[in-house]
Amino acid sequence: MKKLLLFFFVIGSLTARTSVKTESGDLNGAGFKIFVPEPWNGNLVMYAHGYSFMGSPLQSEDPDFQNKMSLFLEKGFAVAASDYAYQGFALAQGVDDTEALRAYFIEKYGEPKQTIMAGHSMGGGITLAMLENFGDAYDGGLALCPLSSRPYLQCRKEYDMYATFNGLFPGVITPLKEIFDVSKPYEAQNVRNMVSKAQEITKAIVAKDSVLGVAFAKKFDLKFKDLPFSLFFNENVLRDLAQKAGGNPFDNTNTVYSGFPNDWEVNQKAERLPATVDPEVIFSKYDRTGNINTPVVLMHTIYDQLIPPTYGVTNYENMVIDQGKTEFLTVYYTNGQAHCQFTP
Repeated sequence: MKKLLLFFFVIGSLTARTSVKTESGDLNGAGFKIFVPEPWNGNLVMYAHGYSFMGSPLQSEDPDFQNKMSLFLEKGFAVAASDYAYQGFALAQGVDDTEALRAYFIEKYGEPKQTIMAGHSMGGGITLAMLENFGDAYDGGLALCPLSSRPYLQCRKEYDMYATFNGLFPGVITPLKEIFDVSKPYEAQNVRNMVSKAQEITKAIVAKDSVLGVAFAKKFDLKFKDLPFSLFFNENVLRDLAQKAGGNPFDNTNTVYSGFPNDWEVNQKAERLPATVDPEVIFSKYDRTGNINTPVVLMHTIYDQLIPPTYGVTNYENMVIDQGKTEFLTVYYTNGQAHCQFTP
């Protein structure tokens, strides 16, 4: 079956053949969608979507969303999914809004026989956070290409990528100093410009030092062709974090960078900024623990340009091991070559 690639949403569905009752609404400022197949087997999937740029279309407004959920619906599962009250980095908000929606579903449709938590990318992180904090309400979880490391560590990786890239390739992408200047109004990059911007970045890297560009990409577990797209995506993430935190939650003034062809050069040239806000402001709520008591399947591709397996699997496995809860975690790798590239 043809594999489908996308950055923000897992696509993997079969043509809908099931009669489905649909409900749309708003709950505490978060739009939602509920699908109940007929007949309903009494089981429920709570689904958490991934990171979406500020101003992008909402999941509940996607005309193909029901079809994307058909893998669950055709097996008789109901599906409930929240848009979250705001876009961008919304891991903690996604947990709260998803849990509120589960309570609403029970009130209106009755207590499900089984409830499964599922999500992809940031929604995979929401899935893990949900099971760590509200695991008694769930019978299992499916975390797809998840943001499963501690959120601070995942986002710090993107910050360090920018700091070191700006040192080695100055003038190619936006400086961190500008990204974290919250005195200016927030303005996300237009996704429609991603391809053209990536082409500009690639051209600039090749003109300066293509060998160094390839080595830099490898340092961050990237294929060279994916480095410009990753930089584009991560700039929006960092801009979003700056606005939500009210400043810069990262401090690399004393960071020693390593693993580059010339570590001395990188440490001399890296862009450095002090933190201006406590990272706890944005990263403390529902921070990752690995303390699960409910069966979880974590699925990841071998190569992922946004959440490499080290961050998407290994770090979380280690936390689960430290908690002594390995009996509850099962990991599957696929041969996919991109973020969330799964067949149905």
